[in-house]
Amino acid sequence: MSHSGSPTIAIAFRSGYGHTAVIAEAVARGAVEAGAEVVSISVDTITDEQWAQLDAADAIIFGAPTYMGTASAAFHAFAQASTKRWYPQTWADKLAAGFTNSGAKNGDKSSTLGYFATMAAQHGMHWISLGLQPGWASTTSSEDDVNRLGFFMGAGAQSPTDAGPEAVHKSDIATAEHLGGRVSRQAAIFRTGRTALAA
Repeated sequence: MSHSGSPTIAIAFRSGYGHTAVIAEAVARGAVEAGAEVVSISVDTITDEQWAQLDAADAIIFGAPTYMGTASAAFHAFAQASTKRWYPQTWADKLAAGFTNSGAKNGDKSSTLGYFATMAAQHGMHWISLGLQPGWASTTSSEDDVNRLGFFMGAGAQSPTDAGPEAVHKSDIATAEHLGGRVSRQAAIFRTGRTALAA
């Protein structure tokens, strides 16, 4: 955990073609701007030191592209490896949240976010939702609205399959920044409460 009094947030993610990495960077930026210390971990190359960083974090935000209706295979391998933390409930009472990206506007992203939430619940973690009303939902709204895709469980992003990471939509980036900030603020509240209870 942080020694400065600021919450520590770990972002555990997998990016296949760079689009999800852009979203992970936005989540990190939002968390830092809200006062958290952030460590970003690519789960397909995770080290023992990075596992220890996850163990020490106040919150873990999971992220992966949605492939065939769920998180990518590399993320599933990480989730399976996390069972070493599940047995002793190492992550119990940490905060958790999630984000995902796919090529289609919907793309069954809710399945991936639900998978993240179920994984977090099995670890005894507390899930933090996106906390935004849907944007782009009326004749007077815009594709540039925050949460343009209307997800509630976490941050959903859509990127064209024939374009690179530079094509990630600015609304999706702003939505991811919001998620990082929301988790940071909630982690600060939990951290303060634990300190008060321990006093």
